[in-house]
Amino acid sequence: MCLRIIALRFCMLCIWQLIFLNILVPELMFPSLKMIMANKVDTSASSSYYALLITVLVFVIVGTCCAEERSVYLVLMEEEPVAFHGSHLSHEGRKVLALDSEVSKAHAKHLVDSHDQLLQSNLKTGSYNKLYSFKHIVNGFSVHTTPSQANKLKVAPGVKLVEKDRGAKLMTTYTPQFLGLPQEVWAKEGGDKNGGEGIVIGFVDTGITPEHPSFTYDPLNPFTSNISHFSGACETGPRFPSSSCNGKIVSARYFSAGAQAIATLNTSVDFLSPFDAAGHGSHVASIAAGNAGVPVIVDGFYYGRASGMAPRARIAVYKAVYPTVGTITDVVAAIDQATMDGVDILTLSVGPDEPPEDTITFLSVFDVFMLFARRAGVFVAQAAGNHGPDFSTVVSYSPWAVGVAACSTDRSYPGSLLLGNGLKVGGVGLSGPSFGDGEFLCKLVLAKDAVRVNGAFPRTPAYVEECQFPEALDPIIVRGRIVICVFSAGFYNGTSNINAIIDTARTLGFMGFAFVANPAYGDFIAEPIPFAVSGIIIPKVADAQIISQYYEQNIQRDERGFVIQYCARAAIREGRVASFVGQAPIVSRFSSRGPDFVDINRNPADVLKPDILAPGHQIWAAWSPLSALEPILTVWQHLIQWE
Repeated sequence: MCLRIIALRFCMLCIWQLIFLNILVPELMFPSLKMIMANKVDTSASSSYYALLITVLVFVIVGTCCAEERSVYLVLMEEEPVAFHGSHLSHEGRKVLALDSEVSKAHAKHLVDSHDQLLQSNLKTGSYNKLYSFKHIVNGFSVHTTPSQANKLKVAPGVKLVEKDRGAKLMTTYTPQFLGLPQEVWAKEGGDKNGGEGIVIGFVDTGITPEHPSFTYDPLNPFTSNISHFSGACETGPRFPSSSCNGKIVSARYFSAGAQAIATLNTSVDFLSPFDAAGHGSHVASIAAGNAGVPVIVDGFYYGRASGMAPRARIAVYKAVYPTVGTITDVVAAIDQATMDGVDILTLSVGPDEPPEDTITFLSVFDVFMLFARRAGVFVAQAAGNHGPDFSTVVSYSPWAVGVAACSTDRSYPGSLLLGNGLKVGGVGLSGPSFGDGEFLCKLVLAKDAVRVNGAFPRTPAYVEECQFPEALDPIIVRGRIVICVFSAGFYNGTSNINAIIDTARTLGFMGFAFVANPAYGDFIAEPIPFAVSGIIIPKVADAQIISQYYEQNIQRDERGFVIQYCARAAIREGRVASFVGQAPIVSRFSSRGPDFVDINRNPADVLKPDILAPGHQIWAAWSPLSALEPILTVWQHLIQWE
């Protein structure tokens, strides 16, 4: 919309400039006219000629400036798809797709031909690009075209629904014990090494990292179950050779037509292969179907062993979301293919992040695809969303998909900062202790007091308070000391990050760091993540003030306010040992809530959502080494009012 307004303004500017030149200085634009005038040829004829040129130029400029922008549209058709065209139910009640039959192949070709014919007969040649034909569980297609051409499709014969692609978003161990799986479900299946045997789980997500131990194949423990009901394929590409489909991973595909239609992919991360550069898909797959007893070792520290919930299930990968872009058209194409391949379970931790504008929530294209996947016998599990804690933020609307909310377990990783006066201040951060196993007290330095006086850098919070740039701090002052970095404007607006603090600490040789809350911004929520250096996050203002008060009482400043003697001391204690206390499960703050609703105005629906609750907070699981995602720091209390 903003681009269109800018284009219109540019058009008007061009037109006014042409009018100005026509009235005042026509000879500047067209030297030939100047010659006509100079030779005293009939000026009435030249004026008509000049006016015609101006008119043509105006139409060219307006046509160029105001051309419609293309978008991706999803179109559903009336005729039955292949899965339900003359098919029959198996003895288990599942639809038999019979895709290899000549009848099914002929019907699939007929549907594709009908899509092409509809586009050719209703849209202008060159005004569109068909991305996919959906023919297995839903009859339809996706097309990249303009809004005016999409409006023509809405009234075309045989069309049931036209919907603009809203984009796809990612919805982002001890859990088996917490759920009682070893004593209950796994015991019935013959132990943890047999849980999920014979099941194929399809993951529509960001792909997979095949070399991770959660997804390796153990030849000493071969699969014995028959999965003849499943027939996939192994699509190769960058970082994903054919050997990636190793028996644990039984199929891997990727879908990119929608992403490539609306954006230029970043070839350094948007790999056209099933490889996962984002990390999300690997994380989800390992939680559901990762191998049993995988050692969790981070920065050389052993945290225990992690297992997927169904460790013997086979994995089918359907990459449909990329690090820089995601579309619903790629996601539903993946759902269509996964159902045709014969997955038993479909896991969707991706999808639209907001309700449809022009239809009820249950009848969006995304929900219709989930409906027919379920009709074909596939169990569909969908993330409830990450827009909590407000009411009616759930993005799993329909009764035919199981909406899963996230909760905590009773496991936590408490850390603490020991001050020189004997006080312990609690915090978070999966960090090893500072020197001497956290018993040796090091000097404590506030980053603001260690800023280089004559440094050639801006005096912004990122440089002065947040420890984002090593060149801003005096290495003589901070080396071998615990440095206090403060949450400020950079973290508040999302331009600063924890990794930069860690890089600064390593570059300058900090003994450790304490990242503390700022009274001007209030408390924030911080998740415990592994630190490569000793560190701790203090997210509560009250705790940060305890540290600040102790610090100020144990330093000496000169008349200019510069510190001349540092006497405050502290130590960072061990933060990597789990504690199992507290009430659980508790719905995670970020997890979306009901009540369910039927439209964009959030009118209530008579469907209970989310359906179930499962651990989804602080879970050990696989991740991609290429992922650059940062820990999320969310402001909890915005701008505390002081009286």
